Order: sequence, then structure tokens, then C-alpha cells
Amino acid sequence: MKDKLIIISAIALFGCASCETDPHKSPEEPVKSDVIIPAFNPDSAYLFVKHQVDFGPRVPNSAEHEACANYLVQKLESFGANVIVQEAVVKGYDGTRLNMKNIIGQFFPENKRRIMLYAHWDTRPWADRDPDPANWHTPIDGANDGASGVAVLLEIARHFQEFPPDHGIDIIFFDAEDYGTPEFASSSGGETTWCLGSQYWAANPHEQGYRAKFGVLLDMVGGKTASFPKEGTSMYYADYIVEKIWKAAKKTGHSKFFTNDVSGATTDDHRFVNEIAGIPSACIVEYHTNVQIMGLQGYGDYHHTHKDNMDVISAETLGAVGEVLQHVIYLE
Repeated sequence: MKDKLIIISAIALFGCASCETDPHKSPEEPVKSDVIIPAFNPDSAYLFVKHQVDFGPRVPNSAEHEACANYLVQKLESFGANVIVQEAVVKGYDGTRLNMKNIIGQFFPENKRRIMLYAHWDTRPWADRDPDPANWHTPIDGANDGASGVAVLLEIARHFQEFPPDHGIDIIFFDAEDYGTPEFASSSGGETTWCLGSQYWAANPHEQGYRAKFGVLLDMVGGKTASFPKEGTSMYYADYIVEKIWKAAKKTGHSKFFTNDVSGATTDDHRFVNEIAGIPSACIVEYHTNVQIMGLQGYGDYHHTHKDNMDVISAETLGAVGEVLQHVIYLE
């Protein structure tokens, strides 16, 4: 059965773009009308989460990691992407050599105007926030922390062949994001022990001189009780992109998820895309600004525990994020 379409006027959705004065906005940005946006299918996105989780924890150097990588490459290719697998050996916090794979799906590579969408696809090797210390040295399913962002991007990509946006799109699944120093380690190792795949890519992009108009990172975007504040690193480097996303959330009726709270700055893949690659990027990430959970303000009691399984995933949340992001993409 063919998906329903959303046909809207960009002028009606966002108002008169030419009436605003925004120093960040590209002056050549056109005003659109009668934009066709394919309907985002939340049930399909839910299945994309499950398919990843079914492989087991996707920890670098494991058979499960290799099998899931092959699956992601196959899915992107089936949706019409030119896929590049960027392989490298990076070192974990403890010196472990990790066989890393960044998976890059290029859609409409001939289009020089590009938007970068990304998520991490690996999972945490340690349940180091689990309430049971016996679980601290065991890997997690990573249904929300990893698989949810990938799933939303796969569902968006599924429509590109039939409904191409005006911009070229690069979907990047970064590896080794969650290999940061565990809490049971004797020393922290610093923030650069995290996001190893995006750090590598930012210094060694898949194309020499690669540029994108902007990027959007998805991380933990499928939780049943998700709340997405305006994240601090995003506000510092790319506040105008944050406002673009939140405006779309308001117009599509998803403000219950996309709150006007502002969270502190986080270390996530978008930090290094901003700082090293110089591509302004915003992050959509679950964070609760008004609660204390296990001493960590906001990420939820599943975070880095064995609770991060399919039980925490909501098709409604996936659908809200997907619909908002599709509006941003197709109305750009």
C-alpha cells in the first residue's frame, strides 16, 4: 500500500521567509510552495529499531557488529544510496584497537547543495550505569541509544527515490560513539574517548573538501517518555538550525516532545562535526531538565543499562522525530 503524502505550502508553514532578518540564513534560499512531503511511517521505523536490536549488541570487533554493518549497507543501497564504508582502526580509552566502520549513504551525489543527517550505530560495551554491579561489564542492546536514530534515518531514506528533496542528502552512521571511558574505570580519560567515529570522519571526510549546508544528529530519539530540549552544544554552534527544527515541531504538532527548555552542552557526535569539520549541526537528543535520575540529570533510567531494550521504544516518538525532520529536509 502506497504511503499517504503531505502536500503543504512552505509559505503557510513558516511564514514569509523573506520577511525575516536572520544573519545565519543563506541569502539565496528560495521561498517554496506546494511541497510534497512523504508520510513518515512510525511502525516501519519501529521495525528498523528491532532489526538492529535482533543482531545483539553492536560493539566494535564483534560478529554482531559486522552483521549489522552489512545490514545497514544493504538497506541504504536498496533505497538508492551510493554507499561508502569508511574503515579505520581507532583506539579505545584503554588502548584497545577497534575496527571501526563509518557507513555513509550518499543520495543524489551530483547535487552540490547538501544536508548531512547522522546518528551512531554502535552500542555501549558496558552497562556501567546499571543498578546491578554484576552487569557493569556486559554490553547493552542499545535500542534507544543508537538504534533509534539510525531507524528514523532509514525510514526517511526509504522515500528518497520516489520523492527526492531539493538538496543532496548524506546519511552517516558513525561508529564507536559509545566506547567512552566507563564509570568503573580508574580515570575518566577525557571527553575525546567518546565519539571516535565522528572524530575520525571530521578529520578525514569521505570526500576531500566535503561541505554540507548544515547537519542534524539524532541520538536517543525513540523513548516512550522522551523530551527533547534545545541542547547546549547545538545552541552554541547552530542556534538557527535548532530554531528551524523547533519551528517545524510546533507547526507539525509535536511541541510536547520538542520543549523550549535549554539543556547544558553535551559531548556527542555533533560536537566534533561542528568543531573539526566546521559543519553547523544541531542535535535532537532525549534529556529531561527537571529530574534527577541515578545522579545524572536527564537521560532516563534506561541510559547505559540493560533497560535500553525494545521495551523503552515508542513508535509515536519515532514518528514525531521523523515527521519533524522530514519537514526540515523537504522545506529547505
